[in-house]
Amino acid sequence: MSSSDLCPVYAPFFSAMGCTSAIAFTCIGASYGTAKSGVGVAAMSVLRPDQMMKCVVPVVMAGIIAIYGLVVSVLIASDLSVHMSLAQGFIQLGAGLSVGLAGLAAGFAIGIVGDAGVRGTAQQPRLFVGMVSFGFSVLGFGFCVLCSAFRVRAGVRVEEKRRGRSG
Repeated sequence: MSSSDLCPVYAPFFSAMGCTSAIAFTCIGASYGTAKSGVGVAAMSVLRPDQMMKCVVPVVMAGIIAIYGLVVSVLIASDLSVHMSLAQGFIQLGAGLSVGLAGLAAGFAIGIVGDAGVRGTAQQPRLFVGMVSFGFSVLGFGFCVLCSAFRVRAGVRVEEKRRGRSG
């Protein structure tokens, strides 16, 4: 089967890079968030060891960011094929980059706010609610980006079906 202008042999490369960037960037963000929040938990547990388990919440939130990247990476990898259009490769690259870079930023945000929030909670326990609500808003943003990637994937499938019927 020969390569055409719409389906070049290098088109799957862009899809694979989207898959890679989704998982790599979200894992970097999640690992930073986990490490930064973990340092805060360790410092807080010296002052208030009774509240240590309650303040592990930012560490868990940072780990959830990596799951977003894993889901998008699996979705992109399931669509990866040898013969695909260049437009589909670029769309999947864009979906992977958007989820990956949003996960990177969210991981950094959760790490910084989690560290400061956990240390502040050790001194004033009423700060815990604010810290957790910020963390959930960051996770909500990540969920919105994940839903956007699902929508892009659905749009690609609808466009392929439409072209298949008309062409």
